[in-house]
Amino acid sequence: MENNAIISLKNVDVFQQEKLILNNVNLDIEAGEFVYLIGKVGSGKSSLIKILNAELGLYAGEANIAGYDLQKIKRSEVPFLRRKLGVVFQDFRLLSDRNVYENLAFVLKATGWKQADIKSRVEEVLEKVGMTEHQKQMPHELSGGEQQRIVVARALLNDPEIILADEPTGNLDPETSEDLMKIFKEVNEQGKTILMATHDYPMLDKYPARTLICGDQQVIEANKGNEEMNFSELLEE
Repeated sequence: MENNAIISLKNVDVFQQEKLILNNVNLDIEAGEFVYLIGKVGSGKSSLIKILNAELGLYAGEANIAGYDLQKIKRSEVPFLRRKLGVVFQDFRLLSDRNVYENLAFVLKATGWKQADIKSRVEEVLEKVGMTEHQKQMPHELSGGEQQRIVVARALLNDPEIILADEPTGNLDPETSEDLMKIFKEVNEQGKTILMATHDYPMLDKYPARTLICGDQQVIEANKGNEEMNFSELLEE
């Protein structure tokens, strides 16, 4: 990869069940960048994240992420790619039959951590997201904002190079959303690359960063020439 790009897409077509969602995507994101991905519902934001996470297959173009060629990646290599990625989902995907500590310890066990190191690592990431005192609580006992903090903690467990966040503030109130954004910004300042799909346009104004727009099967860079037009169109949805 050139120019320090930790995510590089060249002429990538994104399909969802044989339907073309995004056409000829060309994109470079450098290590340590914070990038927003915005667009209407169905414009391809989540599908693009699923390509990067190897959840969707790559059928056209070239894609490199964290040193892996997604065109050539073997199924046996996907778990190793995902250890370099932290994914934050809007719908949390926490295990409902396990408490907070057990949810996080499960991930570490599954990715080969030694039992002796698991407790300290879980406590470390919980402290980072301000949830140290909630280790024994079940997911259903937590508010939406608290659950999303646990999801962020889970994404940080394996010290990933990249955080992929798919509408992380989509179901949260403005105050809780801002608290979460502060965590993402702090993580970014510590050197993590963050790609965040979002509809939270007020947050983009408060925490400006490089912004990509999904629309009309394209991914385009927001700049002074097109930013106002595209943002106003997106806000109409």
